[in-house]
Amino acid sequence: MDYDKLLDRALTSLPESAMEKLRFEIPQVKGHLEGSKTILSNLPQIADTLGRELNHLAKFILREIGTAGEMKGSQVILKTKVPASKINEKIRKYANEFVLCADCGKPDTKIEKDKDIIFLKCMACGSKRAVKYYFV
Repeated sequence: MDYDKLLDRALTSLPESAMEKLRFEIPQVKGHLEGSKTILSNLPQIADTLGRELNHLAKFILREIGTAGEMKGSQVILKTKVPASKINEKIRKYANEFVLCADCGKPDTKIEKDKDIIFLKCMACGSKRAVKYYFV
Protein backbone atom coordinates (compact mmCIF):
# COMPACT_ATOMS: atom_id res chain seq x y z
CA MET A 1 0.00 0.00 0.00
CA ASP A 2 1.30 3.45 -0.81
CA TYR A 3 1.50 6.34 1.62
CA ASP A 4 -1.56 8.25 0.30
CA LYS A 5 -3.85 5.23 0.66
CA LEU A 6 -2.60 4.59 4.20
CA LEU A 7 -3.13 8.24 5.08
CA ASP A 8 -6.68 8.19 3.67
CA ARG A 9 -7.45 5.03 5.64
CA ALA A 10 -6.11 6.59 8.85
CA LEU A 11 -8.16 9.78 8.34
CA THR A 12 -11.38 7.83 7.77
CA SER A 13 -10.84 5.84 10.96
CA LEU A 14 -10.52 8.97 13.16
CA PRO A 15 -13.58 9.95 15.21
CA GLU A 16 -15.55 12.93 13.86
CA SER A 17 -14.70 15.01 16.93
CA ALA A 18 -11.02 14.89 15.96
CA MET A 19 -11.76 16.70 12.70
CA GLU A 20 -14.02 19.44 14.12
CA LYS A 21 -12.56 22.92 14.37
CA LEU A 22 -15.07 24.48 16.77
CA ARG A 23 -13.80 27.13 19.15
CA PHE A 24 -14.19 26.18 22.79
CA GLU A 25 -15.36 29.14 24.86
CA ILE A 26 -15.50 29.21 28.64
CA PRO A 27 -18.30 31.43 29.99
CA GLN A 28 -17.25 34.40 32.10
CA VAL A 29 -17.99 34.11 35.81
CA LYS A 30 -20.99 36.05 37.12
CA GLY A 31 -21.37 37.12 40.67
CA HIS A 32 -21.52 39.98 43.10
CA LEU A 33 -19.98 41.25 46.30
CA GLU A 34 -21.93 41.01 49.52
CA GLY A 35 -20.05 42.67 52.36
CA SER A 36 -16.64 41.01 52.48
CA LYS A 37 -17.80 37.95 50.48
CA THR A 38 -17.87 37.16 46.79
CA ILE A 39 -20.95 35.25 45.59
CA LEU A 40 -20.52 33.30 42.31
CA SER A 41 -23.84 32.49 40.70
CA ASN A 42 -22.98 30.74 37.42
CA LEU A 43 -20.22 28.34 38.47
CA PRO A 44 -22.53 25.31 37.92
CA GLN A 45 -23.01 26.36 34.28
CA ILE A 46 -19.26 26.81 33.85
CA ALA A 47 -18.59 23.37 35.35
CA ASP A 48 -21.20 21.92 32.99
CA THR A 49 -19.57 23.61 29.98
CA LEU A 50 -16.20 22.21 31.04
CA GLY A 51 -17.72 18.76 31.59
CA ARG A 52 -16.43 18.53 35.16
CA GLU A 53 -17.99 18.28 38.60
CA LEU A 54 -18.86 21.57 40.28
CA ASN A 55 -17.25 20.42 43.53
CA HIS A 56 -13.94 19.78 41.75
CA LEU A 57 -13.93 23.18 40.02
CA ALA A 58 -14.93 25.03 43.21
CA LYS A 59 -12.20 23.34 45.28
CA PHE A 60 -9.62 24.21 42.63
CA ILE A 61 -10.64 27.88 42.62
CA LEU A 62 -10.64 28.07 46.43
CA ARG A 63 -7.20 26.48 46.60
CA GLU A 64 -5.75 28.69 43.87
CA ILE A 65 -7.12 31.89 45.40
CA GLY A 66 -6.17 30.78 48.90
CA THR A 67 -9.44 31.44 50.64
CA ALA A 68 -12.19 29.55 52.40
CA GLY A 69 -15.57 29.12 50.82
CA GLU A 70 -18.76 27.12 50.73
CA MET A 71 -21.50 25.99 48.39
CA LYS A 72 -25.09 27.02 49.05
CA GLY A 73 -27.44 25.60 46.47
CA SER A 74 -26.14 26.63 43.07
CA GLN A 75 -23.98 29.45 44.46
CA VAL A 76 -20.38 29.34 45.57
CA ILE A 77 -19.51 31.80 48.32
CA LEU A 78 -15.90 32.94 48.72
CA LYS A 79 -15.08 34.36 52.16
CA THR A 80 -13.16 37.29 50.70
CA LYS A 81 -13.49 39.91 47.96
CA VAL A 82 -12.07 38.59 44.71
CA PRO A 83 -12.22 40.38 41.34
CA ALA A 84 -13.98 38.50 38.54
CA SER A 85 -10.85 38.78 36.37
CA LYS A 86 -8.85 36.76 38.91
CA ILE A 87 -11.55 34.06 39.11
CA ASN A 88 -11.75 33.87 35.29
CA GLU A 89 -7.96 33.48 35.19
CA LYS A 90 -8.18 30.54 37.62
CA ILE A 91 -10.98 28.94 35.57
CA ARG A 92 -8.78 29.18 32.44
CA LYS A 93 -5.93 27.57 34.39
CA TYR A 94 -8.31 24.80 35.50
CA ALA A 95 -9.39 24.23 31.89
CA ASN A 96 -5.76 23.98 30.75
CA GLU A 97 -4.93 21.46 33.49
CA PHE A 98 -8.09 19.36 33.72
CA VAL A 99 -10.09 19.82 30.50
CA LEU A 100 -8.10 20.69 27.38
CA CYS A 101 -5.96 18.03 25.70
CA ALA A 102 -2.28 18.98 25.72
CA ASP A 103 -1.75 17.40 22.29
CA CYS A 104 -4.75 18.44 20.17
CA GLY A 105 -6.22 21.22 22.36
CA LYS A 106 -9.75 19.81 22.29
CA PRO A 107 -12.02 19.77 25.35
CA ASP A 108 -13.22 16.21 24.64
CA THR A 109 -11.47 14.70 27.65
CA LYS A 110 -12.33 12.76 30.75
CA ILE A 111 -10.54 12.19 34.02
CA GLU A 112 -9.63 8.57 34.74
CA LYS A 113 -7.94 6.94 37.70
CA ASP A 114 -5.55 4.05 37.09
CA LYS A 115 -4.26 2.64 40.37
CA ASP A 116 -2.94 5.72 42.22
CA ILE A 117 -2.40 7.92 39.18
CA ILE A 118 -5.00 10.32 37.78
CA PHE A 119 -4.98 10.75 34.00
CA LEU A 120 -6.61 13.13 31.55
CA LYS A 121 -7.65 11.05 28.53
CA CYS A 122 -8.58 12.70 25.24
CA MET A 123 -11.52 11.11 23.46
CA ALA A 124 -10.66 12.91 20.19
CA CYS A 125 -7.01 11.96 19.66
CA GLY A 126 -6.48 9.20 22.26
CA SER A 127 -3.75 11.05 24.12
CA LYS A 128 -3.34 10.34 27.83
CA ARG A 129 -1.37 12.32 30.41
CA ALA A 130 -1.09 12.37 34.17
CA VAL A 131 -2.53 15.41 35.92
CA LYS A 132 -0.58 17.15 38.69
CA TYR A 133 -3.13 16.91 41.45
CA TYR A 134 -6.73 15.98 41.96
CA PHE A 135 -9.15 16.86 44.72
CA VAL A 136 -11.41 14.17 46.10
